[in-house]
Amino acid sequence: MPNVPLEELRHVIHPPGKLESRAEHWAGRLYMRSVSLRVTRLALGTRFSPNQITAVMVVAGVLSGVALVLPGLGGAVLSVVFMQLYLLLDCVDGEVARWRRQYSPLGVYLDRLGAYLADAAVMVGMGVRASELGLDPYLVAGLAAAIGVLLLKSSSDLVHVARSDSGMEKATDQSVVPRSSGLARIRSLASAVGLHRLVNGIECTLLLLVTAVVDVALGDLTATRVAAVGVTAIVWLLVPAHIVSIVASSRLK
Repeated sequence: MPNVPLEELRHVIHPPGKLESRAEHWAGRLYMRSVSLRVTRLALGTRFSPNQITAVMVVAGVLSGVALVLPGLGGAVLSVVFMQLYLLLDCVDGEVARWRRQYSPLGVYLDRLGAYLADAAVMVGMGVRASELGLDPYLVAGLAAAIGVLLLKSSSDLVHVARSDSGMEKATDQSVVPRSSGLARIRSLASAVGLHRLVNGIECTLLLLVTAVVDVALGDLTATRVAAVGVTAIVWLLVPAHIVSIVASSRLK
């Protein structure tokens, strides 16, 4: 294992502005980057490549959704554990890549693919959990939420594809703000409320853990079913709003 001082390692793998970036998840800033810093130092003493770490990350994300199929509180707890492992590895793969200077389009592709699959798997798992493995409206809600999440993520990534194909540089954080002051205020208010976070696998698994506790207390699946319907409604409220926000911003100009 390389005897790299944590401060020296942090200077390289957490460059200035990294933790303050819009792309950085709140959980990363709050606790996971502190954990990943130490796990990355351990990983640097192994032969695991960044892409191999990312591949394990993808599996962990999908297993987070699969775990929700398990009944009772145990399935919800296991789902959170797998999602937290996904988040940890999502930090570690990039940190190892920055230290070793091992960058590749495949790594970026796998990272994006993992984000799609993890969040979609959680939404499907949510629907299956709420439906008790039967084809009912709650299963349909989970599948609809999964499709909506994929649309949300793909609409954002298509901005980068469109700019790249047009020979433009990567969009800046400032370019995401709608040019219309009215839309900008609405976007700012929506961001402050934070409902959009519930369509992210990390927050959604935590929500489903809470509903699982309530379900155990009530002796039925009422809380999980309410969450399934609520999250699905939020997803499909966000899909058109997100697309309008993209079109109204400077990202495609």
